[in-house]
Amino acid sequence: MTLSISVALCTYNGARFIAEQVRSICAQTRPPSEIVLSDDASTDDCIEVARATLEACLAERPGHSIALRVIRNATALRVTKNFEQAVAACTGDLIALSDQDDVWHPERLARMAAEFEKRADLLLLHSDARLVDGERRDLGQSLFHALEVKQFELDWIHGGQAFDVFLRRNLVTGATTVFRRSLLEHAVPFPKEWIHDEWLAIVASSIGRVDVLEQELIEYRQHGGNQIGARRDSFMGKVRKALASRGDTHVKRALKAEQLLDRLLSLGGLVSPDTIQKLRDKLEHQRFRAALPPSRLARCVPVLREAMTGRYNKFGRGTRGVVRDLFESV
Repeated sequence: MTLSISVALCTYNGARFIAEQVRSICAQTRPPSEIVLSDDASTDDCIEVARATLEACLAERPGHSIALRVIRNATALRVTKNFEQAVAACTGDLIALSDQDDVWHPERLARMAAEFEKRADLLLLHSDARLVDGERRDLGQSLFHALEVKQFELDWIHGGQAFDVFLRRNLVTGATTVFRRSLLEHAVPFPKEWIHDEWLAIVASSIGRVDVLEQELIEYRQHGGNQIGARRDSFMGKVRKALASRGDTHVKRALKAEQLLDRLLSLGGLVSPDTIQKLRDKLEHQRFRAALPPSRLARCVPVLREAMTGRYNKFGRGTRGVVRDLFESV
């Protein structure tokens, strides 16, 4: 069965880059049926630029038809809620998330839609990307390289263990993501404490299949105006993070785990008892980290004891998390 595709495109003062993105959507070898553009109270003319660009592109491609629906926010919703609004308005069987400043490779939608049409159990699919600067100059690394994605993490996702990967950390970047619209029945509303892509990914992985294409299917632009971006930390950057103030980081992570647990419990039999137990263990680990004492010396024994349980490896970055908990300031 041929699945219809919607593009959920969120904008905020994106006139500088939006034309290139819209052109790349229009130039897909398998174009979408619609673009839902949700604008978050922009003060520039990005909507007008997007509309004019799409009209010009379609005029160059007789027989192509892509509907454009625009939602204008009078006041800003911010990224997560703006994307929630955009995807809720989509009507396609599949929804492709789109930032305003990237450029898609022509085969992106065709490649990803084909996977959904072959695999009825597939709920969400994401891919790698090529990092470029504001002028589309290659930055010399892929998105997965910047995120330090390990092969075992990709293998786990391919093998149906995406939930275990995402309990450790999110690897899904929304700009590379396509998912079935049916996922929204279980994922909406998005908690405001979560980024839309990580929320969609972990909910999808708890009730169905998530997979990843290791190909770079978009140019992911990195520039000063990014609301969300990806650049690999240098060695000194990692050292600074290890010694930085922990603030309320782990309190926030515990809250997010609680919100996810509440949602998955509300889904009843769709979520396995094993998945629920893993999440309860993750929550216990985050509460432990949130409650660590200010004194570095006083942390040593509890942190090492927690490390012996294996939970730093199951629910975080392993030794890196242990080092941070031992040395970061309060």
